[in-house]
Amino acid sequence: MKKGGHVYIMANRYRGTIYIGVTSSLPHRVLQHRTGAGSDFCAQYGCDQLVLAERFNSIDEAIQREKQLKKWNRDWKIRLIEEQNPDWEDRFADLVML
Repeated sequence: MKKGGHVYIMANRYRGTIYIGVTSSLPHRVLQHRTGAGSDFCAQYGCDQLVLAERFNSIDEAIQREKQLKKWNRDWKIRLIEEQNPDWEDRFADLVML
């Protein structure tokens, strides 16, 4: 049986630079980004705030969604974030509480 996965969006500030990624371990991956070890892009632009996460039953589904979102224009991505997180609050604490 394959593990589930998450598509997530990191940002550096409200309506700032965003990064879209996929992982099978969201808390671990976000911690990597927050410490500068997650990706060169996030480290360079300071994308250390988790502003959106979507859960999927399989990693394959999560990968498909990540590919879809990466093709979207910026306005669509912002609308998606703001539908669930209008103030672009860092949701990392929500993960720690799980």
